[in-house]
Amino acid sequence: MGPLVEPVTSAERLPPQTDVIIVGGGIIGASAAFSLATRGVNVVLCEKGHIAGEQSSRNWGWCRRTGRDPRELPLVVEALKLWPSMHQLVGEDVGFRSTGILYVCDSDADIGRREAWLKLAGDLSLDSRMVAGPELEALLPGATRKFRAALYTPSDGRAEPEKAAPAIARAAARKGATILTGCAVRGIETSGGRVSGVVTEKGRIGCGAVVLAGGIWSRLLSQSLGIRLPQLAVRASVMRTAPVEGGPEVAAWTPGFSLRKRLDGGYTVANGSANRYDIVPASFRYLADYFPVLKMEWRHLQLRFGARFFEEWRLSRRWDSDEVSPFEKVRVMDPPPVGRQLEDARRALEQAFPVFKGVPIAQQWAGLIDALPDTVPVISPVDRLPGFFLATGFSGHGFGIGPAAGHLVADLVTGTTPIVDPTPFRYSRLIDGTRANPYTGV
Repeated sequence: MGPLVEPVTSAERLPPQTDVIIVGGGIIGASAAFSLATRGVNVVLCEKGHIAGEQSSRNWGWCRRTGRDPRELPLVVEALKLWPSMHQLVGEDVGFRSTGILYVCDSDADIGRREAWLKLAGDLSLDSRMVAGPELEALLPGATRKFRAALYTPSDGRAEPEKAAPAIARAAARKGATILTGCAVRGIETSGGRVSGVVTEKGRIGCGAVVLAGGIWSRLLSQSLGIRLPQLAVRASVMRTAPVEGGPEVAAWTPGFSLRKRLDGGYTVANGSANRYDIVPASFRYLADYFPVLKMEWRHLQLRFGARFFEEWRLSRRWDSDEVSPFEKVRVMDPPPVGRQLEDARRALEQAFPVFKGVPIAQQWAGLIDALPDTVPVISPVDRLPGFFLATGFSGHGFGIGPAAGHLVADLVTGTTPIVDPTPFRYSRLIDGTRANPYTGV
């Protein structure tokens, strides 16, 4: 079972008509609803389960610029302008603290990669810099292991995933958005060649635009429209500890573990270098799309063929709008964590920081990261279906980038000058033969 997420009250009635419908109640969908509602746009958010039930509450809680893909950096910079004032914008504490983030280096090769990112990022790296020696030791108090150096960004921070998206969704509702939970979208209707409404399990809602921000479910709904979305899922396992005294305030990544302090005094901990990839039918369909990133990252991916293949095969069968959809059959995707990965992470953490020895593990969970072949999200209209927009495939970066991504979605839907150049996030790159160019600098 995933983390306990703060509740969001669902609207009681289904509106017959609205301007924009957002499908998916993670941090991207909630942020887009908030940005649209703030502009006076009538918006309805439909979530099949509960707000932030899946990856938006299961991630590390990092809000970082450090090591980001250069194509994402402009949007990340905008997000980190929003996070420090998020409590004022939404009227609630989302747990954001500017505690800094470290990417620790163990070798000359690691140092070279971090230094190369600083040059590549240029002015957008802002306060990021390399640290070593006494300065690094001061940032990692109690460490018995000596690290060579680290890439450090003091202005990066952390927030609480269980609080953030729900707080943003509640703020959107106060601005006039309609938030519907337990309300799966079964299909999208068109008229005259453009979007005209959606069919939910509770009835039809007419609209002029639909934003699909459904995380790992986006491919399945796109597929029902005949829209190709080469999206796959990566399983990431996480645990949280009981409160610990004397641990680092800074969030840190090392080759063996990652950690960040929580508001409750415990720590969110994960394996910094390993994720599980469950082979599913779509893995074969999109093998050519993913070959470049598989070639670069095969050491860090644990491929597995098992029950997940058959589960997805059953869910991928076609359905009609008057039938129960896959989105109702699985309200919240709750994959089991990979115990071995977490055991390895805990062992490495205790070796580096003796203060964690014997500290109880309060909870373990896993989530499915929605990934695209170039590890860059799609935030874009789909030209072949006017009124249809995608905001998905954030490849593990969605939480930190979420507030600015929602702002960009609202810009595109309303035809406002975009907060950043949306070209890197265009949908067309996934279908026009553009070669995937994944960035794996960190």
